[in-house]
Amino acid sequence: MAMIEWFLKGREFGNCNCSYGCPCQFNALPTHGNCMAMCAYRFDEGRFGEVDLGGFCAAATWKWPGAVHQGNGTMQLIIDQRADAKQRDALVTVMSGKETKNAATMWWVYSAMCPTKLEPLFKPIEFEVDVDARRAHLLVPGIIETVGEPIRNPVTGIEHRARIDLPNGFEYRLGEVASGTTKATGGVKLDFAKTFGLCANIHLSHAGVVG
Repeated sequence: MAMIEWFLKGREFGNCNCSYGCPCQFNALPTHGNCMAMCAYRFDEGRFGEVDLGGFCAAATWKWPGAVHQGNGTMQLIIDQRADAKQRDALVTVMSGKETKNAATMWWVYSAMCPTKLEPLFKPIEFEVDVDARRAHLLVPGIIETVGEPIRNPVTGIEHRARIDLPNGFEYRLGEVASGTTKATGGVKLDFAKTFGLCANIHLSHAGVVG
């Protein structure tokens, strides 16, 4: 059976428990030996076969006892409750790494490394992100809240700007490094402050990063 073609274009903010820079971005082991993370997405445009996915938000939480590539992780997806049944199924499918070429997206990789997949949640999602300003705010009432802001110089307080350029990445091409704070009380519990955050424009398809 032929793979269903899809694409999603928009913006994201991710926050994990690692120090600024995140060793995973450089094929190194995580700062504290384990990985705990969230990411929120605003899909400005998107399609899964004939199903329109533009205008929706989504989020995901993950945790691994070691590095991501060592597996044994747990994940939970949070999908915009405004999506209808077909749109919900499409977003869950894509964000679970299905209908995607092997290892082509971060969702494929994360899903493959998470044998424990909790039931997805369909909730109201408030999410705004300004990539260039390195600012973001996610709120899923009663489940998760994340704030992203610029890293600041510890002496002067001036906003610091740094980027991660991944020409062959499976998530983004250019990411703006930020500071993130997350509190999550859903199936994957998270609690960290002023740790690695990243804002990025994303354009993904069944074949990987577009452009």
